[in-house]
Amino acid sequence: MKKLYTGKTKDVYELENGNVLLKFKDDCTGKDGVFDPGENTVGLTIEGIGKANLQTSIHYFELLKAAGIKTHYVSADIDNATMEVLPAECFGKAQGGGGLEVICRLVATGSFIRRYGEYIKNGTRIPGGYVECTFKNDEKGDPLVTGEGLEVLGVMSPEMFAEMKKQTLAITKIVADDLASIGLDLWDIKFEFGYNNGEVVLIDEIASGNMRVYKGDTIVEPVELTKLILNR
Repeated sequence: MKKLYTGKTKDVYELENGNVLLKFKDDCTGKDGVFDPGENTVGLTIEGIGKANLQTSIHYFELLKAAGIKTHYVSADIDNATMEVLPAECFGKAQGGGGLEVICRLVATGSFIRRYGEYIKNGTRIPGGYVECTFKNDEKGDPLVTGEGLEVLGVMSPEMFAEMKKQTLAITKIVADDLASIGLDLWDIKFEFGYNNGEVVLIDEIASGNMRVYKGDTIVEPVELTKLILNR
């Protein structure tokens, strides 16, 4: 297989059938050895998190399929921690796994508080959810970009942005409702979208390492979160 690029948490390969293979790794985003889905660099390695993230992704991609939401998911091999997906054009410049990242916030925390802490308290609920986008660029600290900015920069049309935002809110609700059914509280989650056959579709993963989830007042670590999601 031809390796297309090496990402923070996954390696990406081109398959002979034209699809793409994602190889999940045990690396997590964070800082100083502490997991944080809002960070833009690898901060720690957790043994088994690659397969855990894959299993969580399979669970949610199947839920989305049942709900009629299209994604790039085709199949997965848990033993080898790989997932086969449809090819999709990444929004933004996909340099070294870059592109556009979409965050849905149900509770104000993390980088949102670091930016806007003088206006809102940590832990404040955000009714209906708040969607924001950043460019995945480590050197520039993953800069925020608005829907209007994405249009000006030629990344996507207003119609594409509206569809992406609509899907983000719908997918977040499905994930949040699923977590709530087992007593967990989704605070925020991040996604990636691409363009496949004329449609905006969810790509990459829906993994425990890409969401911030609480049980009561305690954050749930990625491996434990996957166990709670899958072993219900």
